[in-house]
Amino acid sequence: MGRLGLTEILVIVGIVILLFGGKKIPELMKGLGSGIKEFKNAAKDDQPAAPKKQEEETK
Repeated sequence: MGRLGLTEILVIVGIVILLFGGKKIPELMKGLGSGIKEFKNAAKDDQPAAPKKQEEETK
């Protein structure tokens, strides 16, 4: 149940095309890409901040 075969992927892609149309898909992918990019930037910004706070608390 955990794996998707080629047939299942094609069915999902076909349903997405029917629901959103061919013109909306690039806009959706652009929005998804920018969301992932923002998430990565936020995750990168949070990692260095945590050790700095711990150093300030120990001083």
